[in-house]
Amino acid sequence: MSVLVTGGAGYIGSHMVWALLDAGEDVIVLDRLSTGFRWVVAPQARFYLGDVGDGELLNQIFSENEIDTVMHFAGSVIVPDSISSPLDYYENNTSKTGKLVSAALAHGVKNIVYSSTAAVYGNQHADGPVAETAILSPENPYGLSKLMSEIMLRDAAAAHDLRYVALRYFNVAGADIKGRTGLSAEGATHLIKVACEAATGRRDHVDVYGVDYDTHDGTGVRDYIHVNDLVDAHIRALEYLRAGGQPLVANCGYGHGYSVMDVISAVQQEYGRTIKVNYCQRRPGDVASMMADSTVAKTELGWQPRYDDLNLIIRTALAWEETLEDQRAGDLDRIQRKLAVAGYR
Repeated sequence: MSVLVTGGAGYIGSHMVWALLDAGEDVIVLDRLSTGFRWVVAPQARFYLGDVGDGELLNQIFSENEIDTVMHFAGSVIVPDSISSPLDYYENNTSKTGKLVSAALAHGVKNIVYSSTAAVYGNQHADGPVAETAILSPENPYGLSKLMSEIMLRDAAAAHDLRYVALRYFNVAGADIKGRTGLSAEGATHLIKVACEAATGRRDHVDVYGVDYDTHDGTGVRDYIHVNDLVDAHIRALEYLRAGGQPLVANCGYGHGYSVMDVISAVQQEYGRTIKVNYCQRRPGDVASMMADSTVAKTELGWQPRYDDLNLIIRTALAWEETLEDQRAGDLDRIQRKLAVAGYR
């Protein structure tokens, strides 16, 4: 049987493809390449160019392949964009998820692993790790579009022979431990990516929004999870569903956090260059801290994080940043030399 990965040419999706291949799975990728890149997709995967909302293409993919599980990453993820273009987010993240689920059910596919987000919790949880039982109150169309898709999956599972795991991500960061893929999109807003760009000279400075939070240094604290640990949680979810596991929602994070300035300082230390910082006013809706209670993922899925180390996360992100232009140019020899210097083999 095969696994369909939607959005498999994106940041997390491309890591997922490699993890599935490492586990011996047969992998099919569907991506329209609006933000992803064909060159980051593992060559062993079968690739379909197109939109996850294209019903005709979905029927073709399910008909041509023996798929038992869908891992759904495709969607829009930039919070400010969701505020300025909410209908696009409800279309891409909610409506198209419905079309995907309908097509999967029509072809007898029973297992779905869904890419959700901590944004479903909103901004009122700042006093400790957040559990799945916390109040759900998304503050923007992005978080709401993801929550609506979770509800859709819940209701579809109640009405049909469907099982799913929805994984709520906290702050995903870093690059593949083996150096095969990473965050390649230009204009990314992820703090560690932005700080690495500033350290390597690809960005002039880092904006720090708010220095008066009730934290140890006044800047916001977040739970940063290495992307390899995140995709491993998806592997555990796949195994759980294939073993007959019932619908489940689980957080993915480490349960502790680092401030914005902690991250910037760590990047400076790893790269050996001072990063210019521009201090700004708080952004509306930001909270002092947000961390995950991942007990459910550990107890129900057997998830055991391996890369809970900020310096390691940053080191892998920097290594990918250093090879990014060579990756795009296809200069494999130069890539391997740089990765060897960074400690990859």
